[in-house]
Amino acid sequence: MSHSAVSQAAAVSVSFGNERSLTRSVFKQNSSLSFNSKSWSSSFALNQKTTTIRDAKRYTNTVLCMSVQQASSSKVSVSPIELEDPSDPPLNLYKPKDSYTAKIVSVERVVGPKAPGETCHIVIDHDGNLPYWEGQSYGVIPPGENPKKPGAPHNVRLYSIASTRYGDFFDGKTASLCVRRAVYYDPETGKEDPSKNGVCSNFLCDSKPGDKIQITGPSGKVMLLPENDPNATHIMIATGTGVAPYRGYLRRLFMEDVPNYKFGGLAWLFLGVANTDSLLYDDEFSKYLKDHPDNFRYDKALSREEKNKKGGKMYVQDKIEEYSDEIFKLLDNGAHIYFCGLKGMMPGIQDTLKRVAEERGESWDLKLSQLRKNKQWHVEVY
Repeated sequence: MSHSAVSQAAAVSVSFGNERSLTRSVFKQNSSLSFNSKSWSSSFALNQKTTTIRDAKRYTNTVLCMSVQQASSSKVSVSPIELEDPSDPPLNLYKPKDSYTAKIVSVERVVGPKAPGETCHIVIDHDGNLPYWEGQSYGVIPPGENPKKPGAPHNVRLYSIASTRYGDFFDGKTASLCVRRAVYYDPETGKEDPSKNGVCSNFLCDSKPGDKIQITGPSGKVMLLPENDPNATHIMIATGTGVAPYRGYLRRLFMEDVPNYKFGGLAWLFLGVANTDSLLYDDEFSKYLKDHPDNFRYDKALSREEKNKKGGKMYVQDKIEEYSDEIFKLLDNGAHIYFCGLKGMMPGIQDTLKRVAEERGESWDLKLSQLRKNKQWHVEVY
């Protein structure tokens, strides 16, 4: 939209009465160890065997995101390994009326000066009391009153978690969010109108280490990473901060030494952003490409720097079309495909996939129905 900036943070504004994350049913429990109770999460004694250096890093006010450059090509040990025990994901441990008070560890701008808008990587300390799985979301309740309901708190905003269950410090005590600051510009004057800026994204991007934050969740199961086949293919498509869950996936697949899980399949990431300065976690992804060339592919669509084959702007659907034959063959062989980002990304992608299917003599509607039936199709847009 030309008259306002749309938040690319993986957030959805929802009301308490119709909060999408909290209406999802809790998985049936098949394990004696269950995530789905606060008594478990609060009494579960986390393994404290973290190094002095890591503990020092956790509480310093400098940039705290443990980047991939700090890790050697060998995998990083994680704890507590009990986080691998439950057979079902944690769901809705904390509700809006009974949220969890966590603390901000760090806020780091993660885009360059030429990026349109500001995107931040935010590390949150939950002290092990709010466990989650890769692909899930946290709800954030910003401070202050809901302007539409005087005396009531703000509605919950959902953000896809951008870290693995072990967090950026590999100790199971933090979660990370990738948030784009939502700024509104008056269409007549062209100037920013702070009164209409996104409440939650600005709260998060302006927060300081030590600040308290109200969290709900975790929620969601549609974007969980299927791990029953360690040799599976995962095709991940994102625009902007929609890359958040994929960062968690890829750290789990390529960075962490996860007990009893060795990935031998293919992870293929398509990331669409405006320009080079807008690329998110590019250093991490580029290192995976260098260290795991047989298991990772990484394709970028830079809409303001590249042209598609028709001479127009290069969007993520253009990259999908470029590799459509490969993608369709992988889907035919059971690959999982994931979409995360602004909901406006989907029509163009769907149109591209439909056109490619028809060129191949296939019915896209029939193919899509089959992908959904086989649980290969995973979509979370906002």
